Amino acid sequence: MAVLELRNLHVALEDGTEIVKGVDLKVAQGEIHAVMGPNGSGKSTLSYAIMGHPAYEITEGALLLDGEDITELGADERAQRGLFLAFQYPQAIAGVTVTSFLRSAINATRKARNGGQDDPVPIPEFRKELLEQMDKLKVSRELASRYLNDGFSGGEKKRVEILQMAMLKPRIAVLDETDSGLDIDALKTVAGGVKDLVGPDLGALVITHYQRILEYIEPDFVHVFVDGKIVEEGGPELALRLEAEGYEAFTPEPVGGES
Repeated sequence: MAVLELRNLHVALEDGTEIVKGVDLKVAQGEIHAVMGPNGSGKSTLSYAIMGHPAYEITEGALLLDGEDITELGADERAQRGLFLAFQYPQAIAGVTVTSFLRSAINATRKARNGGQDDPVPIPEFRKELLEQMDKLKVSRELASRYLNDGFSGGEKKRVEILQMAMLKPRIAVLDETDSGLDIDALKTVAGGVKDLVGPDLGALVITHYQRILEYIEPDFVHVFVDGKIVEEGGPELALRLEAEGYEAFTPEPVGGES
């Protein structure tokens, strides 16, 4: 069973500003963890650091997958080992169709896991699964031949992110505010897709500041994230408490009382 482990993780921006200030967290296949925090708390920085974005430096601590220290690995190597990040703001890639992108990504992963030997997915197998997953996620088949995220609506972008997750079959997926910008119908579809995929072969870290996505993806564990740190942990009931009390209830008062 794959386990992603963060040990005393500290993350800084390129200018040295520390954003993540010592996070300990374990996510295993079959589990759904929710990291909930207000805007500006460092949630997206945490997700980018996990995936290996070069603009975010791990200055202390370690990131492990299946006990292997992957702190110094590049984003592509982390992806090949089974990590996946669904972006809050997916970027358009002009000139690369959704179909071409997915086939290239799948083939690169298969090659890496096959010791560097080419092992391309058979086209009929790829096409069959792609169409099945597009139908499940209510992704228009017309999007398959369009450039990735180029002119897509917010809902289309997020559906295609989950489509990528379904096709690439990661072991641990990080979803960075996947619910942002979605109407209720798109939210139900995206959340349903995530819920269907999580199981013995996939664990998920759902990063959000709203409780609403957790109405459709019930987490096993909830972690309250404030000012770069986890300040409270619990089960799904903690998300409901957050909704009722807000983040101020979890924010330490300044030393010396109110100022």
